[in-house]
Amino acid sequence: GAQLVGVGLAGALGLPVPGPVLGMGLVLAALVVRPGLLAVLAPTARAILAHLALLFVPAGVGVVGHLARLGDEALAVGVALVGSTVLAIAAGALTFVAVARLMGERPDA
Repeated sequence: GAQLVGVGLAGALGLPVPGPVLGMGLVLAALVVRPGLLAVLAPTARAILAHLALLFVPAGVGVVGHLARLGDEALAVGVALVGSTVLAIAAGALTFVAVARLMGERPDA
């Protein structure tokens, strides 16, 4: 229900945030306002988490369904994966150094 409301809000208000993200925010707000709601949502959350691996099946089927295309574009996909990984590691390291300097610590110690 919260996801549906989030999608509706995102569409109606033209927000640049995905509806499911707004829905999660609504659930979080509801849990903050009414902590007792956690007991109601916990069984459903546990059931979803217990079967979370099933959510990866469609992605796997999509990859298998497009193996030929992935093979044709293997170089581009490989460069994108390696490049984005290097950039993510560099961004994390630079953020760590910046935060350490702000806190007055020496990151190289």
